[in-house]
Amino acid sequence: MLIWFVVMYLLVTVGIGLFASTRVHSSKDFAAGGRSMSFPLVMAMVFATWFGSEAVLGIPAVFVEEGFAGIVEDPFGSFACLMLVGIFFARKLYRMNLLTLGDFFRKRFGPRVELITSLVIMASYLGWIAAQLTALGVVFNVLSDGSISTTQGMLLGTAIVLIFTLFGGMWSVALTDTFQMAIIVIGLGYLTWLIGDMAGGAGLVISNAASEGKFTFISSFEPRDVLAFIGAAVTMMLGSIPQQDVYQRVMSAKNERIASHATMAGAVFYLGFCMLPIFLTYAASMIDPAMVKQYLAEDAQMILPNLILDKTPVFAQVLFFGALLSAIMSTASGTLLAPSVTFTENVLKRFRPNMNDVEFLRAMRWTIAVCAVVTCSFALYSDASIYELVGNAYKVTLVAASVPLIAGLFWSRATTQGALLSIAAGLSSWLFLEFTYTDASFWPPQLAGLLFSALGMLVGSLAPQKVHVWDSRDEKLHPTQTL
Repeated sequence: MLIWFVVMYLLVTVGIGLFASTRVHSSKDFAAGGRSMSFPLVMAMVFATWFGSEAVLGIPAVFVEEGFAGIVEDPFGSFACLMLVGIFFARKLYRMNLLTLGDFFRKRFGPRVELITSLVIMASYLGWIAAQLTALGVVFNVLSDGSISTTQGMLLGTAIVLIFTLFGGMWSVALTDTFQMAIIVIGLGYLTWLIGDMAGGAGLVISNAASEGKFTFISSFEPRDVLAFIGAAVTMMLGSIPQQDVYQRVMSAKNERIASHATMAGAVFYLGFCMLPIFLTYAASMIDPAMVKQYLAEDAQMILPNLILDKTPVFAQVLFFGALLSAIMSTASGTLLAPSVTFTENVLKRFRPNMNDVEFLRAMRWTIAVCAVVTCSFALYSDASIYELVGNAYKVTLVAASVPLIAGLFWSRATTQGALLSIAAGLSSWLFLEFTYTDASFWPPQLAGLLFSALGMLVGSLAPQKVHVWDSRDEKLHPTQTL
């Protein structure tokens, strides 16, 4: 019975996505919803795109083992990122009326910086999308009681997400995200009441978690532990800011006030609802300690799904798996669209600058299909956890794109030379430390990469300028520009 409810849910989702395609008449409609979306739609997109498999499965699994200290990166770093975007970035970026973040880097630093940062942003989505597809495979495997393998589930999930994203673009993401947000809110709200009651009440669950030290953010104030905390915090707090999916939600709003306020509202909803799966998973350790002990040894991500299947009625199961699928698919659709738009606008357009709008729209759709195939292939061969896949996704943008974006917006003396040196210093130092990292290493690689990136921007911008800004086709120097 449960599987048929899920099938009906998936059919409704695909139907909404196909309906959204009727509102797509141009590439701007497809990529940014025509800059016409209301506060509720933008807020729903911010929330639902970020509230993915890691929020329902990955974060709670880490919390049960490590407490708040293990999840500083997400959801707390993610919350901080969205608040920073809403307060400092949204209005500035909205006024520029650009299609992608790559367009900003081209306008501010020239086409070479545009190309490099666009490739970096695209690469960062590999792990994030893969995490959602992996989760879809796990869900279909659990729901079918093993009749559908995890691999088959990943392929099936990829096909479903691809269909409604391919046709509807940002309008599809907006409408399905709004529907899916409603499912998440209702489903997790009901389950929190039900499971909390089974565990002896919310107060007892929270007090038990507090007595076990689960609400401690840092284990000690030794320098190494402090640096590890900072490294985890900045990974998504700053590494997520130069992300196309964040930018697209800003640009989809009908005005800059909505762009700013809806982003902050989405941040509050995201952090608040991330606490519910954490509560549910910890409550499981009080309801069925033997089951939790078993899955802590095997795969902590399976604690919550198995608790729901074993201890709750069918209605609760329908709500949970509906909420879980909503979380996964809303994130997958948004993150699938973002790198595809970036590739078409900032990479392909360099080689085909004379594309008309119809050709541009067709190219974006083909890119989405290719992106889906690539990320699904990566997910099939990756053995990283959902939480690891998401966390790792942002390290590359943290060290290579966050400083050029921040400096480009807020420091008038930032130059092309500074941006290029920032990218080179950040990437090279991070990669070196990442490949040589051991448990005894003092510096978190991504934090060191961020600091070197900032140093590169400072030195490169203040030093005599040897690197100039080239024109849009890299053919000649602008005679008056030597940024």
